[in-house]
Amino acid sequence: MRVKGGITGIRKRKKVLKQTEGFRGRSKNARKLAMQSLDRALAYNYRDRKALKRNMRRLWITRITAAARLRGLSYSKLMGALNKAELHLNRKVLADLAATQPAHFDQILKSVGLSN
Repeated sequence: MRVKGGITGIRKRKKVLKQTEGFRGRSKNARKLAMQSLDRALAYNYRDRKALKRNMRRLWITRITAAARLRGLSYSKLMGALNKAELHLNRKVLADLAATQPAHFDQILKSVGLSN
């Protein structure tokens, strides 16, 4: 006896069409196109989550470099001194301090022996 999809198939199609609600053209309501578009969209989503992490790290390094250069240092000397002093601040925190609280950034430099 043949078993048709029934409610299971309907649920699967509804799930896909719900996820493709904001797409343009037939990609949002034609099942086959919707599934293809959704697959591609999810692949881009995964890829770009990784890219965002890379881009943010680059931005933080750029901001730290700019702050270090204003104080006559290079990025590598600053990071080397922080590691040597075992002061474990991540780049996100350092970039935020450099941009919003320069006085605290200067105190960090003094604590690792890099003040002028």
